[in-house]
Amino acid sequence: MGFRMGIVGLPNVGKSTLFNALTRTAAAQAANFPFCTIEPNVGEVAVPDRRLDTLAEIAGSKQIIPTRMTFVDIAGLVKGASKGEGLGNQFLANIRETDAIAHVLRCFEDGDVTHVEDRVDPVADAEIIETELMISDMESIERRLANIARKLKGGDKEAAAQERLLKQALAVLEDGKPARTITVDEDDLKAWNMLQLLTAKPVLYVCNVSESEAAEGNAQSEKVRQMAEAQGAGHVVISAKIEEEISQLDAEEAEMFLGEMGLEEAGLDRLIRAGYNLLGLQTYFTVGPKEARAWTITKGTLAPQAAGVIHGDFEKGFIRSETVAYDDYVAGKGEAGAKEAGKLRVEGKTYEVKDGDVLHFLFSS
Repeated sequence: MGFRMGIVGLPNVGKSTLFNALTRTAAAQAANFPFCTIEPNVGEVAVPDRRLDTLAEIAGSKQIIPTRMTFVDIAGLVKGASKGEGLGNQFLANIRETDAIAHVLRCFEDGDVTHVEDRVDPVADAEIIETELMISDMESIERRLANIARKLKGGDKEAAAQERLLKQALAVLEDGKPARTITVDEDDLKAWNMLQLLTAKPVLYVCNVSESEAAEGNAQSEKVRQMAEAQGAGHVVISAKIEEEISQLDAEEAEMFLGEMGLEEAGLDRLIRAGYNLLGLQTYFTVGPKEARAWTITKGTLAPQAAGVIHGDFEKGFIRSETVAYDDYVAGKGEAGAKEAGKLRVEGKTYEVKDGDVLHFLFSS
């Protein structure tokens, strides 16, 4: 299971520099695990997780296969995108196909890089794009309401449920708030997701700061942090220039460079993890001599469904899972040691898989 994160932003905020760094980093990793650039503006990258390396070392795994996520570089939006300005309709359609939005905001001063609005104000930039997405959503809702009018007259229950959700979203949007501020009942989630509203998607604000401010951020990124917290959104501070430089270095050189910059890890690693967490995703592992592999599931996934991520037959024929928590696996120096210590558990169909679990599934064919 993976997901697509769209990288959006106004022109000249560092969005494409960031995407290029992501894809170059992924290309450099290609020798270790499968990677593909699906299209010129789409790339898959590994979700960094040091636990996987530790597990592979303990088990003597020949191959390490991280879980992955897809980033989509969506061309710079401009004011009026919802009306088609700057090929806006095409870009809005690209956003609609993603699961979450990484909104790159310019938080650096540079006289050589022109800002489309002739000023540096990341909060105002965020409002411009949010407004365009809200306008697009309102127009989409009005079209849909008109399209289902005939079904409603015929007493169609599905259309009635759709109308209720559309009107609920429209009321919030007309109040100047994005659709993601609505709390949706679990029974309505499937129908709600099918609406594909742009402003219903989770948002991660990416503060692009200068190289000298990458470690601590600055006053502008602090404003973004406050905005993100008020909205319940995610945020991360990075320097796209630094990430671009790091992407061209080998692992040892990159580590030295980060140390010189006073950084513990690459900003891209934090960005990827923040995007991963944004949708409530987590990781479990399968480990053996052949390979150590990470698998993505949503939080709250039960064991049979987690098995189904590997193969549908695993879910259909699920019997039980042999489960060891990551810390117990490491402490026991492998499955055998964890078992001797009484840390290997047999779990059934109602077990809720935890982040970091090392699992072995038993199933009937």
